[in-house]
Amino acid sequence: MFSENYFNLLNNILFILVFVSTALYWFQLSFKFVTILNRIAEITSRFATLNIFLFLLIRWIEYGYFPLSNLYESLLFLSFILLFSYQLLESKAKSPIFGGIVLPIVLLISGFAELTLPLEMQKAGALVPALQSNWLMMHVSLMMLSYAILLIGSAFSIVYLVTFIVFKYTIRPFEKRYFDYQESMRGLVNLAKGVALTREDYKIRSSIQSSYACPEIISLNNIFLEQEAFAESARTNFLSQLDKWSSRTISLGFPFLTIGIIAGAVWANEAWGAYWSWDPKETWALITWLIFAAYLHLRLIVGVTGKGPAFLASIAFFVVWICYLGVNFLGQGLHSYGWFVNN
Repeated sequence: MFSENYFNLLNNILFILVFVSTALYWFQLSFKFVTILNRIAEITSRFATLNIFLFLLIRWIEYGYFPLSNLYESLLFLSFILLFSYQLLESKAKSPIFGGIVLPIVLLISGFAELTLPLEMQKAGALVPALQSNWLMMHVSLMMLSYAILLIGSAFSIVYLVTFIVFKYTIRPFEKRYFDYQESMRGLVNLAKGVALTREDYKIRSSIQSSYACPEIISLNNIFLEQEAFAESARTNFLSQLDKWSSRTISLGFPFLTIGIIAGAVWANEAWGAYWSWDPKETWALITWLIFAAYLHLRLIVGVTGKGPAFLASIAFFVVWICYLGVNFLGQGLHSYGWFVNN
């Protein structure tokens, strides 16, 4: 028998691996020239994925059912899907930003599972009659898969909004920086030439299109404009990439959420005699579905991109957490077994 001490050891190792990998990814994003950090972070995260896989597999073999019967097991399963999904997306996009966004989420999940949940909640127990069904694997695994993918897509929308705000309000407007640059260059050119210009001279020569403009200022201004155009293009491309990754990821996760809800309704009819009971978990699952449906409607049907859909997806990020964790604090409804209320 695999004792609980070994399960705790695996979970501690997971937390350490995810912490190290998160730190390395953030260092890589800050210091892009140190490319070795990205490779080490990738290897560390793969060991973390393998660690969770072994944990879930051993627990499955040990207790004879798919390890999704309580909050502790579902948190680790969600962490596994998040790690696997980000590694798959990163291999396609070739960008360390996936790890920099997803791994902090996994770190918080693993820390919550290991440090916050009581030890009694971390132990496996006998399944209640309602969970003794083949629908357990299909319904819960599909919901966890959809949560993981939708959380990744929504996290990209949050990063999009934060980046947009930083670019718009923190970095000085182009016109202000351009004016300061012109004044600075005029001062340097005049100093080099030994020319003292009056305020009126500055007004006459304030435009580089003026026939009085110094050739040196024109050349320097052209260089400045080229640099600004390149920087503006890089910022626009970065925001466009975030928007595209968010849209594609949410488009992938939404069908899994839909199928998971339908599978849950069929299972509910078998277990409780009704397809839908409007308990807190079902209600918030429907709210989650409607928000992501609205997001995809805006993106795919209306054709809106940018801040509007990103704001909606950012709200959906927190709605997913309310649906997954928040309603379990209420201790009410048909989905309360195996969670906080029983412990």
